Amino acid sequence: MRFDVFTILPEVMEAYLQASMLRRAQAAGLLEVRLHNLRDFTHDRHRTTDDQPYGGGGGMVMKPEPIFSGVESALGNDLGRVPVILLTPQGERFDQRMARALSDCSRVALICGRYEGVDERVRRHLATAEISVGDYVVTGGELPALIVIDAVTRLFPGALGDEDGAEDDSHAQGLLEYPQYTRPSVFRDWPVPGVLISGDHARVAAWRRGQSLRRTLDRRPDLLDAEQLNAADRRLLDLLELNPDDLHPSAQPKPPTEKR
Repeated sequence: MRFDVFTILPEVMEAYLQASMLRRAQAAGLLEVRLHNLRDFTHDRHRTTDDQPYGGGGGMVMKPEPIFSGVESALGNDLGRVPVILLTPQGERFDQRMARALSDCSRVALICGRYEGVDERVRRHLATAEISVGDYVVTGGELPALIVIDAVTRLFPGALGDEDGAEDDSHAQGLLEYPQYTRPSVFRDWPVPGVLISGDHARVAAWRRGQSLRRTLDRRPDLLDAEQLNAADRRLLDLLELNPDDLHPSAQPKPPTEKR
């Protein structure tokens, strides 16, 4: 998959793109990211990409000419067939469902807004979609672009060391992820839930499902409205509502001390 990113600050994105999972995905040929500096598509000696808003007011607005020229030049014959996404606080809230939809695309263009925003003609006549990463405002679209690229890349088969890792993440199955533990089995008198070191895979799976349901019920009950729950899940939810301590880690038997 290829991402074309249009920004006035490509250098701020390079370090993250060359680290960890994204670096490995690019080395494996699963991901290609091309950063396009919008200043390269200006035609004045100051390489101007912004100007004062018509009608007055504070701040600056990104000019349409560099953005149109950059996107049209980079996409070429793919223009009209490739999603052109404007990253803006006014966009649709980005979520796992949207990440999955984008992961099916072979190419996506991302326009990083800045300042007070972009000229409305970019929104109306160039962008095919608008994405917001949350109900808050950041200085520019570079961080949101990295969030989108990272979330989408995780869904590519082979991008993660654990082939099923992305499926276990929070939101991947509509629920928040279950608690995770590692060595030591006891830390400052806080033990790992005994079921996790029992060796009983069926019990572990049931515990994790129960923990995901409980955590989602406590923190994001709105997600349960969309989740397709089976009869066992509904019985477990009923139990958790009656006795919220059930299946809590503290209710699990204390694991034995590790032997060295």
